[in-house]
Amino acid sequence: MDLLRLTGIRFAWPEGPPVLDGLDFTLAEGDRLGILGPNGAGKSTMFLLAMGLVRPQAGQIWALGRERIEEADFLEVRAGIGFCFQDADDQLFAPTVLEDVAFGPLNLGKGHHQARHIAERTLERLGLAGFEQRVTWHLSGGEKRLVSLATVLAMEPKVLLLDEPTTGLDEATQARLEEILLNSELAWAVISHDRGFLERTCTRLLRLAGGRLEAL
Repeated sequence: MDLLRLTGIRFAWPEGPPVLDGLDFTLAEGDRLGILGPNGAGKSTMFLLAMGLVRPQAGQIWALGRERIEEADFLEVRAGIGFCFQDADDQLFAPTVLEDVAFGPLNLGKGHHQARHIAERTLERLGLAGFEQRVTWHLSGGEKRLVSLATVLAMEPKVLLLDEPTTGLDEATQARLEEILLNSELAWAVISHDRGFLERTCTRLLRLAGGRLEAL
């Protein structure tokens, strides 16, 4: 089953040329897709479109079984598709790690006790047990990356969209991230300039250039 499908997408930022022009993209159950492309090719924009954070000038967006058009349509998408931004600071906003990771479950209607349990379990899974009361803006870049992933996984998504997840990671933290992904049963698409990372974690590679995707 297709979990995410973008068809005939055209998008341009205000007063700029088209970034995406006739783009088609499909992420199905079991897919592990790696996406490469030069800076400015529209890779991050494609993920923003999928989440309804920007809107296309043309084309259709299907996610989790139906077409998504209006803002209200994307509320379910944001609960079911876990999106890690390129900059972890865009994702973390609460004073402590526990509050950040528990926010998603609380927003999905979990009680405070259950949300705390989910957050603690997710942090332990990522090797971050003991980070609960750490102040988020005092974390290292790699720690922020893992905590931002924890905020997404705590919502128990069906799909992961990860934008440059290895940026700023040391070798040990990157190895931990790879282990987490390879042990996951989720479908995902990952944007990265690190082709080696993509080849180790993904089953298919795509390149975005000229506004469209092509298989590598």
